[in-house]
Formats: sequence, C-alpha cells, structure tokens
Amino acid sequence: MQLKHCFPLLFIAFTSFSLLADTSASNEAIMTEKSQPSSPLFSDKAFIETIKPYSATYSTVWKKGISFTVKGTQTFSKQAEDTWLLSFKAKTIFASLKESSLFKIYNNRIRPIRYDYHTSAFGKKRDAILTFNWDKKQVINDVKNTKWKMSIEQDTLDKLSVQLQIRQDVRDNKDTLIYQIADGGRLKTWEFKRLASETIKTKLGEIKAIKVIRVDNRGKKKKTVFWFAEKFDYLLVKLEHLDGKEVYKLELESIK
Repeated sequence: MQLKHCFPLLFIAFTSFSLLADTSASNEAIMTEKSQPSSPLFSDKAFIETIKPYSATYSTVWKKGISFTVKGTQTFSKQAEDTWLLSFKAKTIFASLKESSLFKIYNNRIRPIRYDYHTSAFGKKRDAILTFNWDKKQVINDVKNTKWKMSIEQDTLDKLSVQLQIRQDVRDNKDTLIYQIADGGRLKTWEFKRLASETIKTKLGEIKAIKVIRVDNRGKKKKTVFWFAEKFDYLLVKLEHLDGKEVYKLELESIK
C-alpha cells in the first residue's frame, strides 16, 4: 500500500467516532421530518458542569500490513456564555487534520451550530462545513464549494459533537444509545450499547472504564469498542476498531 493512501486513513482514525461513518455521500438527502414539538431553548448548566473544559492528547495506531502511529489533541473550551467548541487537531510532515464542532446546550442535549472538517494529505485537500439552522430544521452542507440543504430531525448531531453527547448519556446510566448524525449529505443512525465496567490497561496505568460497543454495524464484519473512564469525567480513554484486516487503536496519553 502506498503511503499517500495510508495517512488519510490514519487521520480518520483519530476522530474516533468519525472513522465509523459510511464513506458514501450524496448531494441530496430525502428525509421526512417527524412532527414533534420543539424543545424549549435554554442553556442547561447540568451538562456543562459534568463535562468541564479540557485538553486531551491521544495516540492512534493504524495497522494494515504495516503500522503507523500519530498523535493528536482534542480540546473542549468555552467560546461565549452559552456557546462551546470541541476541536481536534493532528499533523505530520505528510498530512494534517482539523475538525471542530461549535454548539449550544438545550435540555441537556447538544445543538450543533457549525461543524468544520479540513484535511490535507500530500497536497490534496478536503474541506466540509455543515451549518445548522434549527428554526428551519435544516443543515447547509458546503463540500468542495458545493452547497445543498438537507432536513434534520430534533437532536441531530455532527460526527464530533456526538462524542460529548454519548459521554453525558453514559454518565446518566443509559444502556441503549441511539443518535441521528448529519454526515455525507444525509442523516445516519448510529447505535451503541453500554456494557459492564472493567479495568483496562492504558498508557496512564490501569483504569476502571465503562465498555460501550457499536451495534448497528456488527453485520458488516466490523467491531468497535469504546472505554469511558469515570475518573476523567467519562472521557474516552481507549478505542479499538476492527474492519476486516484493518485495525485502529486509539488511546489517551495525557489530559489537562
């Protein structure tokens, strides 16, 4: 396998949840909005009090015949009184990745405002921007300077903000975790299941963590396992993803 094909995949692994998305995309989405009342629009402090600002460094290993290891940093920060930003950055001499989700909190749920995804590998760039309009329940997709609109349902998330929402739901002891994700020009359903806690070995030592598996793609010869540690406010501390002969492993190295 040529290096130019390896590194983009390695950066995809870094976003942890993003690597689980389907690779197909369409310029038009045909979705039917569910008739349901809108949630009251107010900021829920309980969510933010649970997940406080942080900066975490991860390392990831991608294996398919040969192995590569790269480090990246995920940061959660306050932008305004009721606006928050989750971002991820990784870079090597061959490629770079920047991903971010700007959002607010309503009724203990994340409401994305804007999602940005930018990669560059061997001079080839890929950019995607999703802008959420909750009054119209729409997302404006801007990919390769081509824009189109798609309908979304209440509580729709982007591929990055879902990480924080699942952390909150795991903390709230939910066993079945189902999310609508705006991705690739259409809505996709990601489903996870919470299992028992177990002690795992990490680069930070042995940590007791809650095990979560993805269940909506198990028939595709894929297996994805996440571990969230109560010790670190239910932060993702480890991930393993198997896809045929490909193996992705993501692990927390430090947090501050």
